[in-house]
Amino acid sequence: MSNTEKIKILSDVLGSSYCEGQAQLLYHCPKCNHHKKKLSINIEKNVFKCWICDWSGRNIYRVIKRYGDYNSKRDWLRLNQQVEINDFAEKLFGEKVIEIKRKFDLPKGFVSLINKEPPASSVKAINYLESRHIDEDDIRKWKIGYCSEGEYSGRIVVPSFDMDGNINYFVGRSYDNNWIKYLNPPYAKNFIFNELYLDFAKELTIVEGVFDALKAGDNAVPLLGSTLTEHSKLFTKIVQNDTTVYLSLDADAHKKIDKIVKLFFKYDIEVYLVDIGTYKDVGEMTKEHFSSKKQESILLNNDNYLLSKIMGL
Repeated sequence: MSNTEKIKILSDVLGSSYCEGQAQLLYHCPKCNHHKKKLSINIEKNVFKCWICDWSGRNIYRVIKRYGDYNSKRDWLRLNQQVEINDFAEKLFGEKVIEIKRKFDLPKGFVSLINKEPPASSVKAINYLESRHIDEDDIRKWKIGYCSEGEYSGRIVVPSFDMDGNINYFVGRSYDNNWIKYLNPPYAKNFIFNELYLDFAKELTIVEGVFDALKAGDNAVPLLGSTLTEHSKLFTKIVQNDTTVYLSLDADAHKKIDKIVKLFFKYDIEVYLVDIGTYKDVGEMTKEHFSSKKQESILLNNDNYLLSKIMGL
């Protein structure tokens, strides 16, 4: 593919450019919308970087994919003789695993807190949620309820919905001082919690637990732990959609964070690390505080991530 053809597609997506050198062009950055042309694209090296918001990458197609239309994406891939990553996911991750969807019921005694007039037995559950700064909007969005009887008695229950709107899991968290804080169904966890409500075309926030996700804002997903493997459904979907990730795990999960960040680097996924400071986890923070910390996070690369690790020793 000639540089002229590449420039034509870039111009269709980003508008006119200013030439800075033989192969380097400057455009208006569609991410930060700065009034000056500060998005530098080097066609020969196939890299881009905005000198204002620091958005960068090692594949120009990331810009085309995010801001171009169907024709721009199709032409770029065709002229580069590339295949959309959705089409070769099997080559990346091995043979496609046929997902067997299991029928899942909420636990016996489940009572929804979406009801306008919840029963008297809901007082302790509601007080617990209020103590964790979880409001009515959260309850409606996450379809939160509780159990007043049965195996999950005395627990907040947060259900998970698959892409078809069916319940595929739930988390049970004690609100009555039970020494076992969490009691969850004994099933394998290779699924995406509340996949129904996630948009992988937008920035995705990854946290450890459900109560962390409640504080992390829209498009947040809990790992239900602190591990993410190369063959997990969540990781595969992130790679397929080239999703930008904001990672915020518990303060004591340094080794697990390191493994996940390196895994994202391997597949050239944009990853930001959200520093929660002295908090034990995201669930202890207010939504506003987490949002501000998220805005302060910077895009990681091999150099600055290594430096941050050294400085943290």
